[in-house]
Parts: sequence; C-alpha cells; structure tokens
Amino acid sequence: MAYCPECEASIDMEADDVEEGQRLDCPECGAELEVVNINPLELEVISVAEEDEEEKDNW
Repeated sequence: MAYCPECEASIDMEADDVEEGQRLDCPECGAELEVVNINPLELEVISVAEEDEEEKDNW
C-alpha cells in the first residue's frame, strides 16, 4: 500500500508489483507519480520541470 503525496489517497500496490523509477497516475487526483523507493514503498510527484529536464537529457 502506498499513498499519493499530492492528495494522500491510498494506492493499492505492493512493492513486489513495481520497480523503482516506474511511473503511474494517482487514480484520485490524476497526479503523475514515480516510485522512488520500494522498501518502504514511496511515491513522489513528478513535476513539469523534472519532465522538461528529462526531455533535454534525452536529446
């Protein structure tokens, strides 16, 4: 079980089912989240600035 850092909704997932770096959307608020740790299971909101920086790195 993990919690959305944006809206604190519980997200039904187990650490065995995800990998670090995996991205998903919160089913409650729609925030884009990334798995930053699997033990304990921890999610972080992906900001627009982070996505822009990542796109620059891929060029």
